[in-house]
Amino acid sequence: MKSRVVGAELLLHLLLVLGAVRAPRCTHPARCTDPPRRYTADWPSLDSRPLPAWFDEAKFGVFVHWGVFSVPAWGSEWFWWHWKGEKLPQYESFMNENYPPNFTYGDFGPRFTARFFHPDSWANLFEAAGAKYVVLTTKHHEGFTNWPSPVSWNWNSKDLGPHRDLVGELGTAIRNRYKPDLIWSDGEWECPDTYWNSTNFLAWLYNDSPVKDVVVVNDRWGQNCSCRHGGYYNCQDKFKPETLPDHKWEMCTSIDKLSWGYRCDMAMADIASESRIISELIQTVSLGGNYLLNIGPTKDGLIVPIFQERLLAVGKWLSINGEAIYASKPWRVQSEKNATSVWYTSKGSAVYAIFLHWPEDGILSLKSPITTSTTEVTMLGIEKHLNWSPNPGKGLLVYLPQLPPSALPTEFAWTVKLTGVE
Repeated sequence: MKSRVVGAELLLHLLLVLGAVRAPRCTHPARCTDPPRRYTADWPSLDSRPLPAWFDEAKFGVFVHWGVFSVPAWGSEWFWWHWKGEKLPQYESFMNENYPPNFTYGDFGPRFTARFFHPDSWANLFEAAGAKYVVLTTKHHEGFTNWPSPVSWNWNSKDLGPHRDLVGELGTAIRNRYKPDLIWSDGEWECPDTYWNSTNFLAWLYNDSPVKDVVVVNDRWGQNCSCRHGGYYNCQDKFKPETLPDHKWEMCTSIDKLSWGYRCDMAMADIASESRIISELIQTVSLGGNYLLNIGPTKDGLIVPIFQERLLAVGKWLSINGEAIYASKPWRVQSEKNATSVWYTSKGSAVYAIFLHWPEDGILSLKSPITTSTTEVTMLGIEKHLNWSPNPGKGLLVYLPQLPPSALPTEFAWTVKLTGVE
């Protein structure tokens, strides 16, 4: 599956994404000549639309928060609101100490240069990270658009600052097209969905748009829509359910634990560790979700080394364990909360047990799988079969390979593949 980038102009206060379209394939020949279903502009009808399969198969994407807020690069991407809306003292002090009197937020626009933005380099990094889709913030809440919007005159990346179509360039680098695969809306708390005209927009999107068969949307379409209406559910930022939800969902989170945009006051203590990120990815996928990991480029378009390092660490882990992640499904048991902390996924007849901590005695105890006469056990990244025996209680004991840490397939979180189990 190739990476997708996801944008288009939608509604005020929405985060949008830009992408490419893959032609749908008819899997039921008898139905290929049937007229396509039409959706009406109401939630019961819109919520009945099946989610295009590519999104669930993708599992891992990269979120990119980039815009005029990347110029002050201090506090958070909500700089404008904290400074001018809430008038927080620390933001007033920051401006007084670093900018001349009467400096406005609009004055940051020309300084958003994107001088070192090379979309091909971004695309290569995201591919190396193992990401299957990219969500670019094409318009944040202060209205600046990263494409030449005709309704945002002189407050867009073509008229001001970079004088470039940033959305289009990244879309070309990743897929060579400019149609949305995914629309990631935000700002729904401001007004009800009737104000945004959300249901009429979605009915058009599903029925008549050029991407009607493949486009995916989230759940932020108006007050009281989150976790209730739309395509897949975000519910809230950094949403992390404890049990398997009954609806497709996505966890969006950021490498910088305190901000979504780049900030110059970021400290190492604010950066999520490799083990935390990979652990969250595993748990999210085990519970049926997608994992959307955010970075914030600088005003010049650079992705700082610490963000690159974290993304590449995910890619390295997925290069060994991706079989247990991409296109997987939740198993009948999602986890075993024991000393090794095991999380399960499945694909076809295979069950994958991903354990976060290596047992001291080298024996992995799995309680949930039911063994049969055809049970076989392997570890992803190691060719030979592993020995196992029935667990005295239930399940099985897996005898892990006796290797030095440097010879293990990964440094953190290892995957045991089980076949012939129930």
